[in-house]
Amino acid sequence: MIYLLLCAWFGLATGLIGRVRGSSFFIWFAIGVVVPVIGLAIALLYRSDRDEVRRQCPTCGKLVKLHDQMCMRCGTDLDFPDFAVEPESAAAQR
Repeated sequence: MIYLLLCAWFGLATGLIGRVRGSSFFIWFAIGVVVPVIGLAIALLYRSDRDEVRRQCPTCGKLVKLHDQMCMRCGTDLDFPDFAVEPESAAAQR
């Protein structure tokens, strides 16, 4: 019983950290429940999606992460851009 409560606590903590970093709460919650201590450590070391530089899709205009190879809205294959758009974290500070 104590182990299940401990797993649930680690799952909640891992999910919240993953959500703050811009990922899915439920995926990180599952990772935290399955591998409690290691999952929390991975969530703490994982990169933040809000700090990633973005680019604009030439077809539909959606802002996607620079590392994305395809626009998820229209399906256009993206080449490496000449210029990048500032990250979400920098845009939110203004």
